[in-house]
Amino acid sequence: MIARVLPQPILTLVLAGVWLLLVNDVSAGNIVLGLVIGFAVPQVTGRYWPDGGMPRHPLRLAAYGAIVLWDIVVSNIEVARLVLFRRSEGLASRFVTIPLELRSAEAIAILAATITMTPGTVSADLSADGTSLLVHCLDAEDPDAVAAQIKERYERRLKEIFE
Repeated sequence: MIARVLPQPILTLVLAGVWLLLVNDVSAGNIVLGLVIGFAVPQVTGRYWPDGGMPRHPLRLAAYGAIVLWDIVVSNIEVARLVLFRRSEGLASRFVTIPLELRSAEAIAILAATITMTPGTVSADLSADGTSLLVHCLDAEDPDAVAAQIKERYERRLKEIFE
């Protein structure tokens, strides 16, 4: 019964928290409105989450977030260095195909978002059967090494979290 009324309790709290951060004002009205938004969004989108979308290991998701934040900072510095001090002719810009072992739609979406948020890479396409992800890299001398790094750094962890 409670799962029907509150299908995604963590999402409800996250949405309420994000609302409070967006309005930058913690008042009773904003807390209530944040909770209403946090309650309504899972109710409306619940039918699109057939598996529930809940990670099996939520604490590992927090560790994954910390790794992604670190990689974003490091990649920002690396991209700035490439743009400021390297000629565009010297960049090995190319598309790299990443074969996926992930089967969870939520995990694949998080992987694609992670790649896109990390400066210097962008997720360009997911194959129709969901077995590979096409990624554009600003500078990839060795495409196989890039694929191996993404699989080891991100996909392996997401597989542990969701599958």
